[in-house]
Amino acid sequence: MKKKGFVNRTELFLMGIIVLYCALVTLINPAFFSFETLFDILRSSAVTTIMATGIVLVIISGGIDVSFTAVALFGAYVTTKIFTESPFPWMDNLGIAFLLSTVMGAVWGLLNAVIVHKLKLPAFIITLGTQNLIFGVMTTFIGSKTYGATAIPKAFSRFASSQLFQMTNETGKVGISSFIVPVVLVLAFTWFIMYKTKIGRSIFALGNSESASERIGINPFKVRLFVYSYMGALAGISGIVYVSQVKSMYPNALVGDELSVIAAAVIGGTKLSGGQGKLLGACLGVLIVHLLNNTLIYLGLSSSWNNFFVGALMIISVSVTAYQERIKNRKHFIFTE
Repeated sequence: MKKKGFVNRTELFLMGIIVLYCALVTLINPAFFSFETLFDILRSSAVTTIMATGIVLVIISGGIDVSFTAVALFGAYVTTKIFTESPFPWMDNLGIAFLLSTVMGAVWGLLNAVIVHKLKLPAFIITLGTQNLIFGVMTTFIGSKTYGATAIPKAFSRFASSQLFQMTNETGKVGISSFIVPVVLVLAFTWFIMYKTKIGRSIFALGNSESASERIGINPFKVRLFVYSYMGALAGISGIVYVSQVKSMYPNALVGDELSVIAAAVIGGTKLSGGQGKLLGACLGVLIVHLLNNTLIYLGLSSSWNNFFVGALMIISVSVTAYQERIKNRKHFIFTE
């Protein structure tokens, strides 16, 4: 599908919200406006951004996935267990960790795609079932041991402490975490898939109309195999980043976080009925969610306000997207009930 522009109205709206919100917080508490705050937000949003990148593709294709946090947990937990119990020193390697977790995530994604397509059931129900299945497999057959900061693989600890560059200010040394590297690579590769490949065009086509996409030669099963396995692979990557970030691994990590990721994508203008979505919008949605998570304390508000603001922004964003769709349909003389 051809891009319609680098920035659309929804994204401009979100940029305006971000600028105004940051200005408000800075006026109330000048301590907010610092490189340290910026770098902390970038670091804390790495996992959500990677997951949101995958869920955008799934939703554009007309599907949904709520199992990706369980997939991320499974990949990260199994990889951590293998690394900590392996007698081979060469296994303590970050590249191998990403590879193992990514492959396990892709396999779970393939399972989602097969069940969703073959059974013709709502993807939400299928992936909700997969989510519980993954937790059951992990706790029943793999284990539920908690790995603390001293138990996680050294490769994860090194990754967590590494930075692309450092700078010194009045509070000490601050810098951009190396977590930004997988985020940038995932965003760049996903953008290439969306706009420069046949599978990317097929994803948009399937989300707009499955019957129409079949008439032009697109195989819906192959597209679903790709988007769900790709979502699983990105979940596997985000799982390793998460363990490195929190420097621990426990069996109920990430539970419930899938709603925040989907919310970020929807706030960014991704249409839940499929066929529409952009990575920039999703990234802006992630930024807003994490801005609220990290800055409400500067306004003297409790974290409970975060759900209120995120919910309000979701309603506004969906309303704006629906309004823009109606205007576009009227211009093309398309009328729906």
